[in-house]
Order: sequence, then structure tokens, then C-alpha cells
Amino acid sequence: MNTRPIFEVMASENRQAVIDQAFRLLETNGVSVFSEDAKKYYAGSGCTVDGDNVKIPAALVKKCIASAPSIIEMFDRTGKPAMHVGGRNTYVGPGPTCPNFFDIYTGERRPARKNDAALTARLADGLKHMDFVMSLVMIGDTKKELADIHEVDAMIRNTTKPIVTWAFNAKNLQTIIDLCAAVAGGLEQLQEKPFLMVYCEPTTPFIHSKDALEKLMLLAKNNIPCIYTPGMIMGATAPVTIAGAMTVGVADSLAGLVLSQLVREGAPFVGGACGGPMDMKTMQHSYGAPEWILLHAGSTEVFHQLDIPVFSAAGCSDSKIEDAQAASEAMLQIFSALATGGNIIHDIGFMDLGITGSALHMVMCDELIGQAKRFLRGIDVDEDHLAEEVIREAGPGGNYLAEEHTMEYFRDEVWFANLVSRENHETWSKNGGKTMTERARDYMLHLLETHTPQPLPEDITAVLDRLMKETDDGFRSRLN
Repeated sequence: MNTRPIFEVMASENRQAVIDQAFRLLETNGVSVFSEDAKKYYAGSGCTVDGDNVKIPAALVKKCIASAPSIIEMFDRTGKPAMHVGGRNTYVGPGPTCPNFFDIYTGERRPARKNDAALTARLADGLKHMDFVMSLVMIGDTKKELADIHEVDAMIRNTTKPIVTWAFNAKNLQTIIDLCAAVAGGLEQLQEKPFLMVYCEPTTPFIHSKDALEKLMLLAKNNIPCIYTPGMIMGATAPVTIAGAMTVGVADSLAGLVLSQLVREGAPFVGGACGGPMDMKTMQHSYGAPEWILLHAGSTEVFHQLDIPVFSAAGCSDSKIEDAQAASEAMLQIFSALATGGNIIHDIGFMDLGITGSALHMVMCDELIGQAKRFLRGIDVDEDHLAEEVIREAGPGGNYLAEEHTMEYFRDEVWFANLVSRENHETWSKNGGKTMTERARDYMLHLLETHTPQPLPEDITAVLDRLMKETDDGFRSRLN
């Protein structure tokens, strides 16, 4: 029998209070919808549409929740099962859209480039606890209007792991789907074994833009998993109270869920109410605040209660360098996200208030994730693990080092550190007296030198090259 630690931030009745209020807000206040096609779907299903305002009956929300899948099967780009998204299954990966990046080789903070997305993907491909890949960046060395497409191109060539990404608009999203379909062997094959999941975002409070809704509808039509969650700022774009902000985020996410199910019943959908507080001293959105962690944890528990796969986050820091602040903020987030059972846990490697991506921080967080996973695995209690016979045989003053029982269990029972220092001081000094940050940098560079992701076949690479050239040439022709 395994005894796992139990961790909750909300009682069941409090989670239900958030859900009930979100239902009331959708039914009585409604949301602003800026897509004529989306309005038609809402109106045709019993919603009240008055100009841009759409009021969604609670009965329709509940019906759509019931039709949305509670589990989404994700695969890697070779077609192997990779993620069983739902329940309390947790999967971790980097985040997206940082306009700045710490150069992997020099440490310089500079504008992000396409190669940074490629290197992030290669590192995530080789890191044990990175289950999916996001780019960590918003690249600036290609046509800025095509940054989203180029990031997917960089990732898809440098990892076999599932890709979670974003898109500026439906046109670019269609190109991203085409790229992934080419790798999968066709759209049907991509739909059968999806390795692509796409993040869309409403604008709190209660604004659903044309671009966000068109992307959501395109994903639903293509049966590609969609993440539809807001990025709230408590005290600015949502109430300053965690519970109040959560209801706004849950309502906005559910408005998207309803549309996805109206477009295609059973369309794969991931919800969430992500965000954090505005620091009233600095007027910045804090990623490292404890309230940020509580909001994500509460959101996870609410969507578990709805039986909808949930988007969460961890591994972020407001720190400007990879230091003690970065590690402490990231560790508390990682523990909370894993303990509450967030399904898609992104943003590993976020720093500087979400403005700068750090591959080094991602590597350090990979170690922290291993620690948290071991703790949350709990304590196995059965005849073998109680080890009564072994204890009796060893007797008073016994030594267990040479026991067969030790040899059988030590690899599984005791977490083995990769970056954490456990040698004595003399050995540590002899090995250079390096900090964990320095050891992580060494390991990062070693991984880049030694790990080679499974390459794409040459014929697939040629197709990607052609699609990217057509995309770039098409954009240039529109400008002329």
C-alpha cells in the first residue's frame, strides 16, 4: 500500500461556490464576443446575443462540460503514447513568449532568437522531467508576424516530445497545423495521434477577441487539443481577492469550452484560471508571489471538480538572475502544481516577471521537479518495505549496507541527485567548489554537446523547408 501526501488548498464546497458563481456570471452578465461566426454558434444553441454581449445559460455550460473529454491522449512525433492528460496526471514543460533570453553560452540577456527555441527544445528533449516542449521565447530575428510559425519549426526539428505552442491568428495556426500534419503523415494521422496542443487566451475580464475565438474554432474543427485560459492580474484585470479572480477566470475559460463543444462535440479542451497578483509597490504582475501559486492551485482543484483537463504553471521567478530567489520561488510552485495535480504544467524557465527565458533555470528546475516527485510519491508500506525479517536478522548494532534488501530497494527508494551537492566539503572543494548554478550550467552545456534528438527523415525535412519558404515568401508578397 502506498501512502501519498494529501495536499489541497480548497474544500469541495468552496470549489463548488466558485463554479456556481462562474455559472451565474455567464448566465446573467455574459461575455463580450467579437466574432460573428462564434455568435452564430452561441445564438443557435440558446444563448442570448445582444450586440457583442453573449449570455450563456448554465444548463448549456453543464451540457458542454459533459461532452468535453476528461482525458486527452497525447503522443510524441514518432507516434508513441506520451501524455494521458487528465485526472491527477501531471506533465511539465517550459513556457512561451519571453521576448528576452539569457544566452546559453555567454549568459547575456538579449532579444530572443529562433535558435534559442531550437536549443530550448534540444535541452527539454534530453531532460528527464520535461514531458513536453514550449519555446520559452517570442523570437525577434524573423518576421515578427511569423514568429509563432518559426518557433514551431524550430521545436519540431529538435525534439520528439509533444509540442505545446501558441499562434498569433487563425491563418498562422493553420500553417502550424500543416507543419505538424506533414510530420505526422497527414491531418488524419495528426488527429489520431496528436503531438500538438495549442494555447489560446481570452482577455479578462470577459473579452473574447476575434483572433482568440477563431483559433479556438479552428482547433475544434480539426480536433486538435486547445488550451483556453486567461492570464489574469489580480487587482487589475480581475478582483484582487483570489476567490474573486478565480471565478472570473473560470467563467472566461468555460465560455471557450462551450464554443469548442458547439463547433465539435467532444473536441479536446484544456481549461484553467491562470494568473497572479499585481504588486502594488512596483505595479508589476508578480510570477513569484504566493498568491500566484494559490490561484493556480485553486484553479487546478476547481477544474478537477469539473472533470476537465487543466492548465497550470510552475518554475517561474521574478528574479533577474538564476539565484536563491529563483530557486525558492520555483520550488514552492513546483511542489504545489504537482501536489494539486495540474495536468499541463508550463512556464518552467520563466524569469524576470515573465519577460526573460532562461534555459539554465529550466535545467535547475528539472532537478527540483525530481525532488518534488519523490516526496509526492509517498511511502510504500507492505511486508517487503517494512522489512521486519531483515531487521531481525541484522539485530542490535546491525549494518544494512551489504544486505540483499538494500541492494534490491535503494535505487527506487532513495532519490538520486544530479545537480545537488552531497559529497563532503573536501571532495566538493577538490571538484572546483562550484555552486549549484555553476554545476547546472556545466550540465546544460554537456547535454547540448552530447544529446542528439531523433532527427526527422530527410523527406519530411524537405517538406518543412518548402512550407517555411512558402510562408516567408507569401508574407513578403503581401507586403509588396
